[in-house]
Amino acid sequence: MNEKLKRKAVVVFSGGQDSTTCLFWALKAYDEVIAISFDYGQKHIFELTCAEKICKNNNVEFHVLDMSLLNQLAPNSLTRRDIEVCKEKPEGELPNSFVDGRNLIFLTFAAVFAKQRDIHHIITGVSQSDFSGYPDCRDVFIKSTHVTLNLAMDYPFVIHTPLMWLDKAQTWKMAYDLGVLETIKNETLTCYNGIIGEGCGACPSCELRNKGYREFEANYL
Repeated sequence: MNEKLKRKAVVVFSGGQDSTTCLFWALKAYDEVIAISFDYGQKHIFELTCAEKICKNNNVEFHVLDMSLLNQLAPNSLTRRDIEVCKEKPEGELPNSFVDGRNLIFLTFAAVFAKQRDIHHIITGVSQSDFSGYPDCRDVFIKSTHVTLNLAMDYPFVIHTPLMWLDKAQTWKMAYDLGVLETIKNETLTCYNGIIGEGCGACPSCELRNKGYREFEANYL
């Protein structure tokens, strides 16, 4: 196949449930897939080890980009050991696990990375249907960023969000349909306390993930 005609994609990849499901979705849809992760001084840096291992096991090219400045600019419960993740957020405020600008920065650097390799497709695992109240997971944000990146670099990017309108049970169902349910269940790191697989079971991320799995079992198995 002519290299110019190959369908290639970059996946914004954390090693968590959502981005790993998107990685396998991309491997079905594209001829060549590259995964990029970001080191922004997150407390549980082990997620990068998980991401690298998943890519190695599936022959996916993997890169980690240094985003350490984000840690300095946006202290929060995911980047500071002295800040605990709050299970409840005050009314009218964002969760203290929200990292200001994270997805905007990640998508911008993913686009720069992609353009240098003549890649037009960027894939991210954000979801508006079943999220934690983060504004940068909304469809309107993705559409706005899509336009901005195309204008900023005069290059035809397409941002794909396979999970945008799926809840967690439906995301588990996608993993099942892709034949990677056990990989997602046992090898991904979604837990805010840095525990692989089913996680701690108590943090907001684990509660959302495990609730979705129970609904998946009840409705789809």
